[in-house]
Amino acid sequence: MSFKRPPSVVLIFADDMGWGDLGCYGGTRGKTPNLDALAKNGVRFTDFSVPQPVCSASRAGLLTGCYPGRVGIQGALGPGSKIGIASSETTLAELARSAGLATGMVGKWHLGFQPEFDPTRHGFDEWLGLPYSNDMWPFHPDTPGAYPPLPLRDGEKNVEIIDSLEKMGTLTTRYTERAVRFIERNQARPFFLYFAHSMPHVPLAVSAARRGKSPAGLYGDVLEEIDASVGEVLGALKRCGIERETLVIFTSDNGPWLPYGEHSGSAGPLREGKGTCWEGGIREPMIACWPGKTRPGAVIREPAMTIDLLPTLARLWGAKLPASKIDGADILPLVLGDTRARNPRQDSLYYFNSNELQAVRSGDWKLMLPQRFRTLGAHPKTARNGARVPDLSAEVRAPQLYNLRDDVRETTDLARQRPDVLARLLALAERAREDLGDGPKRLGKGVRPPGRVS
Repeated sequence: MSFKRPPSVVLIFADDMGWGDLGCYGGTRGKTPNLDALAKNGVRFTDFSVPQPVCSASRAGLLTGCYPGRVGIQGALGPGSKIGIASSETTLAELARSAGLATGMVGKWHLGFQPEFDPTRHGFDEWLGLPYSNDMWPFHPDTPGAYPPLPLRDGEKNVEIIDSLEKMGTLTTRYTERAVRFIERNQARPFFLYFAHSMPHVPLAVSAARRGKSPAGLYGDVLEEIDASVGEVLGALKRCGIERETLVIFTSDNGPWLPYGEHSGSAGPLREGKGTCWEGGIREPMIACWPGKTRPGAVIREPAMTIDLLPTLARLWGAKLPASKIDGADILPLVLGDTRARNPRQDSLYYFNSNELQAVRSGDWKLMLPQRFRTLGAHPKTARNGARVPDLSAEVRAPQLYNLRDDVRETTDLARQRPDVLARLLALAERAREDLGDGPKRLGKGVRPPGRVS
């Protein structure tokens, strides 16, 4: 596939959005007409996932095309962290820039707080947003006063301190206005815009204009504001006459943070949520729309992952892949809506939590390895008004095997019935450990160090 010019790409990345939040995925907590229309006019993935079910690691995978452990980023980096994305890693923005695209970012970064880790040092021409999660501020309900003031940054300068829910409620609007201006300024040339929402991560906040509009409460308000933001971005592309030259992708970084109850999203029928490698923690909504190129209304059930986007977009842009090893595969036929296409690596997708290998997927089969995981239990209490209920701890004591096509809820362990499949996936797990490591005692041969400051 060749183009007269590389297509523009708008990549919208929500925070803590559940697989079951959007109307096109069966959600009922808020109206999402713009995203539902995007899915109707484009391609909707049912089995799209992230490599780790938590913020920084998930973003590292998205932007480098690598399993997060390969590039040394695990879990969620705090404001005091001395590590971040290494300058030796090639980001999506750097790939886009190498192909002559303008690059811009709005929203949450979370790949290092120190200046050398800023987006503008890793391929983005401009950035307006937060350096990390919006709950990492002095008013965190679990650890009040533990975090420093939360800065809003424009480029590498702090332009405002977000010190109230009223100010936090302006973020989605300000991000959207900046995204629209970026599109308008760069309409005459190809561009890559990475729009990483701070919402619906807690603490939830919404603009005054949207507050109280959804019958589902504050979470519904936030969800509807994100959808309206998508509508404004799509409107800008149409006004500028470049909607048919632009691929729009929407997905999220991990599943819903379930202990926050009314302030968390929905994983739909999937098991558990954020912080676990059950499907509710790693499976995400994924929509791709490129008018005239994507097949309208296509539903892709082939397994794929955020790390596949870098090699896919590199192909579209005609950009050379990074010299260092990446883990993603080119899935352009799937993105365009070819339901007969296959992911070149669909036989082996790996899921880590921090540096522990917890799950392996191969086709319809999923292996859950021995691990402890957090859960709300069989009869959870519902947290209200932004409060959090305590997590419980549960354990997988022996390898478990699930057929996700027949059992998306992960209720029936088939390890004893299918020892042949179990043995094959255990062998894949061992291959992953050799390359990427597993826990503090098993170091992977293919792991690269993160960036560090003294």
